[in-house]
Amino acid sequence: MLAKAHIIHYLPILTTLLSAAFFVVLINRFFFRKRGAHLLWWAAGVLCYGLGTGLEGAITLGGNSVALTKTWFVAGALLGGYPLAQGTVYLLLRRSTANRLTIVTVPLIVVAAICVFLSPVDASQLDAVRPSGSILEWQWIRRVMTPLINSYSVFFLVGGAILSSIRFGQFPGTRHRANGNALIAVGALLPAVGGILTKVFGLVEALYIGEFVGLILIWIGYAFCVRRRSGQLEDSNDLTAVRSGPIPS
Repeated sequence: MLAKAHIIHYLPILTTLLSAAFFVVLINRFFFRKRGAHLLWWAAGVLCYGLGTGLEGAITLGGNSVALTKTWFVAGALLGGYPLAQGTVYLLLRRSTANRLTIVTVPLIVVAAICVFLSPVDASQLDAVRPSGSILEWQWIRRVMTPLINSYSVFFLVGGAILSSIRFGQFPGTRHRANGNALIAVGALLPAVGGILTKVFGLVEALYIGEFVGLILIWIGYAFCVRRRSGQLEDSNDLTAVRSGPIPS
């Protein structure tokens, strides 16, 4: 056990509260629309996001343990972005293609999670107030499996948002969705950058800040994307809804 809590270590508590509120918004929208697999995936993503930050807050308040750190690693490193990305997959791609990608990726995540919980640990790396994957002796999980899963997540979540921002930006009536998707892309990148800084330099504080600011940007971007504009016939898309142009979701 090494460090003492810093004020930034309490930031995940606020992020968890925001995640809970955002989860309610997404679930309510799903039940209001009575359709949309992408909304369920996004809600699951925000739930996992909040679970990861909730564990960070719990570690700050009550101290760390191997079980808490391993659970945090699964919720954050493996599931922090994947369900959000998979929601974008279901929105941007054909349902059959999205189903195939789910069939391929979910078992990979399950295997990775099992490996995390089975991995021996280096107890000397266990910090009193900061979780870190460095406690895992099977470091190939961090070098191989998590980069693979996170690259998939970044490609679809950030890439889908950038693509949508470019396409929506071509039409004056959908510029607000272009701006919203740009915010979502930046918001999704911030936790990824924080995760890299945590992995390379042990700066978990960068991850906490990235998670907090990133979620705020994603929520603001979402609000832009679902906002009606005067003269529009329908509220077309929720987050990154573009194939060849705006489509209903």
